[in-house]
Amino acid sequence: MAEGSNNTLKVAYQAFEYFSHGLATGEWNQFIDMLSDDFTFWFPVGPYHGLNVGKERAIAFFQYVSEAFSSGLFLTLDRVTSNQTTVVFEFRDEGLMWGEPYKNRVAVSFDVRSDRICGYREYFGSDGKSN
Repeated sequence: MAEGSNNTLKVAYQAFEYFSHGLATGEWNQFIDMLSDDFTFWFPVGPYHGLNVGKERAIAFFQYVSEAFSSGLFLTLDRVTSNQTTVVFEFRDEGLMWGEPYKNRVAVSFDVRSDRICGYREYFGSDGKSN
């Protein structure tokens, strides 16, 4: 594996650890600290649907996520795929969303530049309701 992808994986795994911690606890500071100044993210639904630009928008988004999952969202990592600049984490998550049971299959993609996350994209696999 090339040096660039070793760094990419190292940075992305650290970011994913902070991301998972944020989902579980609502504490996003460590994850936010890893974002580049020109950070962009893409989300598939709701008030943050589509492309979003900037750290301030990201802070508002992750606050919204913490409100939706106020008792925490807990992840089980299934697969990691990477190239020189991007790492995709596939996982299952479970918790309560707005107080209702929630389960999903999710993929998040982190774009890495140096020691920062410069891009994030999220994709889901189900409607989020558990039966």
